[in-house]
Amino acid sequence: QVQLAESGGGSVQAGGSLKLSCVISGVIYSIRCVGWFRQAPGKEPEGVAGFDGDWRPIYADSVNGRFTVSKESDHATVYLHMNNLEPDDTATYYCAADEFDGSRTWNSRCVLSDRGDFPTWGQGTQVFVSS
Repeated sequence: QVQLAESGGGSVQAGGSLKLSCVISGVIYSIRCVGWFRQAPGKEPEGVAGFDGDWRPIYADSVNGRFTVSKESDHATVYLHMNNLEPDDTATYYCAADEFDGSRTWNSRCVLSDRGDFPTWGQGTQVFVSS
């Protein structure tokens, strides 16, 4: 089973940048979707960016232009590059993925607002942005 481990969180001033890492272990070729989610205190988780089943980047409108994703060539590590951070970006950030086991039809489309596309989550890394 795929496991996900996030790192790179921390405290930064508004306008600053952070780079989060997600190390994926297990059967990487079975990954269908990989995404970054965040959850602020008292709020529901929100998908911010990720990769679809063809490893094409996908982004939520709320962060488009400020956040980008990248990955290693072997897909074993994915990154979330966060620029021009705002206090509202303060949250715990999670890496999440869908492991395809062949029991359903492959679909490359991954929707950040559909938690069903990202059922496996890491432990999270905290990001705090001060004003």
